[in-house]
Amino acid sequence: MPNLIPLKELFRPVYGANLELVNVEVCSKQDQDSIRFISRTETNNGVSAYVRRMDDVVPNPAHTISVAVSGSVLSSFYQDKEYYSGRDLYYLIPKKTMSKEEMIFYAFCIKANKYKYNYGRAANKTLKEILLPAQMPSSFKKQIFTKISIPQDKPIVQKKIDLRPEGWRWFQIQDWFEIKKGKRLTKADMVKGDTPFVGSIDSNNGYREYIDREPIHKGNTITVNYNGSVAEAFYQPKPFWASDDVNVLYPKFNMNAFNALFIVSIIKAEKYRYNYGRKWHLERMNETKIKLPSTKKKEPDFDFMENFIKSLPYSRSL
Repeated sequence: MPNLIPLKELFRPVYGANLELVNVEVCSKQDQDSIRFISRTETNNGVSAYVRRMDDVVPNPAHTISVAVSGSVLSSFYQDKEYYSGRDLYYLIPKKTMSKEEMIFYAFCIKANKYKYNYGRAANKTLKEILLPAQMPSSFKKQIFTKISIPQDKPIVQKKIDLRPEGWRWFQIQDWFEIKKGKRLTKADMVKGDTPFVGSIDSNNGYREYIDREPIHKGNTITVNYNGSVAEAFYQPKPFWASDDVNVLYPKFNMNAFNALFIVSIIKAEKYRYNYGRKWHLERMNETKIKLPSTKKKEPDFDFMENFIKSLPYSRSL
């Protein structure tokens, strides 16, 4: 049993910048004066947007742990760069010198206490008293970090590409994709295996679990939830099984991971049109139009989409 001590003996909790995202200027990650905006989300390392730096707001320091004390309570992430934060978010400054690995370890440990809290029970008063291991086990770094491949942040295309929105047109989805439905599979009929099971969730590329079934859909397709987390979309590189709450888009053109990810972003932008009461079912999706970059021949400019994604940081790691 590890020696446990209160969080306050390891870290100094500080209330964050306490900004509202609606009151700051959202910008591209590639902008020179951009900075991360960390909110109370439990995904994407807490990053909900990139915003412009403000002269009158001091960022939260790098090499700290961001911790949500309400909302997605105790969602905790190591932050290696300066950042702004929304309300009810603290950052933790280590009281002794800690490596990046130690900081990530403690973020995991703090998050492991999530089960004690919910939307009605925040952690602002008890954060300092959460019990944590006095030190990181040496096995943690060996077991976890040796298995992680560090992504390269350099883009494939070394130039900034303008999205030139004046060159975009509306295109009907069914003209460029054949849309197929997933298939119902109950929990009772699932056995653990190696085939990805894509459900109507909003994270983990849609993978709910892995099952011992033959795939029913091909890879190099796009999945779109029509129920549940409606309009969440993911590129699927490998064969998979999709639930009956998911539609699968089979390309009628030469699709690859890069132009697919561009289209995925466009599809996700349609999310505001749908909800539990207005589902994006197959018939409605067939009639839907999305706006895409266009060629002079008035066709989707798939080469442009590909090159734009290749110009983004970390594209080399896709």
